[in-house]
Amino acid sequence: MGAQTVTQSEVRGKAVKAQQAARRLALATTAEKDAALRSMAEALLDGADRILQANAADVERAEAAGTSKALLDRLRLNRDRIQGMVEGLEQIIGLADPVGEVVRMWRRPNGLQVGQVRTPIGVIAMIYESRPNVTVDASGLCLKAGNAVILRGGSDAIESNRALAGILREAIASAGLPADAVQLIENTDRAAAEELMRLNGLVDLLIPRGGAGLIKRVMETATIPVVETGVGNCHAYVDASADLDMAERIVLNGKVQRPGVCNALETLLVHQAVAERSLPRMVQVLREHGVEIRGCERTRRIVPDVAAATEEDWETEYLDLILAVRVVDSLDEALDHIARYGTRHSETIITQGYAEARRFQAEVDAAAVYVNASTRFTDGFAFGFGAEIGISTQKLHARGPMGLPELTTTKYVVSGDGQIRG
Repeated sequence: MGAQTVTQSEVRGKAVKAQQAARRLALATTAEKDAALRSMAEALLDGADRILQANAADVERAEAAGTSKALLDRLRLNRDRIQGMVEGLEQIIGLADPVGEVVRMWRRPNGLQVGQVRTPIGVIAMIYESRPNVTVDASGLCLKAGNAVILRGGSDAIESNRALAGILREAIASAGLPADAVQLIENTDRAAAEELMRLNGLVDLLIPRGGAGLIKRVMETATIPVVETGVGNCHAYVDASADLDMAERIVLNGKVQRPGVCNALETLLVHQAVAERSLPRMVQVLREHGVEIRGCERTRRIVPDVAAATEEDWETEYLDLILAVRVVDSLDEALDHIARYGTRHSETIITQGYAEARRFQAEVDAAAVYVNASTRFTDGFAFGFGAEIGISTQKLHARGPMGLPELTTTKYVVSGDGQIRG
């Protein structure tokens, strides 16, 4: 049997098992699902040493390959991050179960009662890079929403994902639900991912999480429905009326708190009226935190030792300690820049002007639009969803952080007493 055939067999076989598990999960009560989530949380704590040992092997291999510090941060686990995964599962337990929710119901003149109710999607596939926490977040959210999940992480996190998926599967089974509700594709070759993308009839929805290259490849290859997620060329605009101390805090947090994630800040736009007062101090503080600044000509006239920004810089999601800076003449120019280069993820304005704030939120086309707050809040945990399965940057089905309701679909349930259509 050839390698390609073996790969296809593994992926398809796990998808069949996931589909069977999804049928059982769709009928599980909230109490049963919450018990499984509780078991998963406890198992993560009990298995922390096993998880960290596996993760250390992934990190060591990534360091040897010259992986950047920002991407290493996405990969690395510690006890605090494991505790964060546990807290995410605990929050999911506390959230309302969307399955069975009546969205609306009405009675027709002929006596038919028509209801629209939430129901699980079925089998959800995840293709993602680096972050092992996705393994836990996706498993927990999918299970609570009554879905089975097929996970295909990157080769850089394979040992971590094996440990996490194994622990989660054991915990789910111990709670009386099918272990096959969580499936990990252990083959990290591209062929395995491509096979998963084409499993029409077995996989109901594919959610990719990763960089622009991964998202583009999935959108071009998949034949199953896809939610486009994640690429975040996020901007902060410092308006003429901004509180400059506030602006400094927001920009610093957006860029350096976790530079390797999709809601991190990549471009700073500053109104010309405050540029000379704000930029020297802001650049100094950012540099103290290791940030490389690439500026437009006007920025470089104010801070001469800044590197020159190119057209590519305005387009780039760095996921690193690099920030592009541009001085603009007006809110109009800032809005035009964001419309041209933004990826419809997260954008923020720092302003004391009510009209400017409202206009920014109305005109910016993004999943999350902020006034006087960091883009780093675009996150399911921060929004109170417990955890998120991804941040959708498209407009159909789901947009922004995807929590439990976004992992369901609806169906119509119709009841009558013998009506026929004439």
